[in-house]
Amino acid sequence: MKTLLLAATLSLVSAAALAAADSGKQLYAVYCTQCHGVAGNGKGINAAQMAVQPRDHTDTKEMSARTDEELFKVIQHGGKSINKSVLMPAWGGNLKDDEIHALVGYLRELCCQKN
Repeated sequence: MKTLLLAATLSLVSAAALAAADSGKQLYAVYCTQCHGVAGNGKGINAAQMAVQPRDHTDTKEMSARTDEELFKVIQHGGKSINKSVLMPAWGGNLKDDEIHALVGYLRELCCQKN
């Protein structure tokens, strides 16, 4: 019985993790790709007109230097909040904390899980 309960619990946790990952990817597509690009490489459709180029989220070295808390803060409060580009908007008025956490999780996928 304990094994069955453990398997059911792990299944729910895995489903929740997959849903969060999908949510992060979908949110990224809506809020981030215009500047950071569909591939997350900083080459979005707006990048050519920007004085400061958007961050390349696929750059493992650069992204690994950022904490999850720092990424959360910059998404919530904008680039100015961590002394980065003022062109990075604050999304805290549009996104709930759990959505920002999902985005941070997706950023970690982009930077650190190479295929």
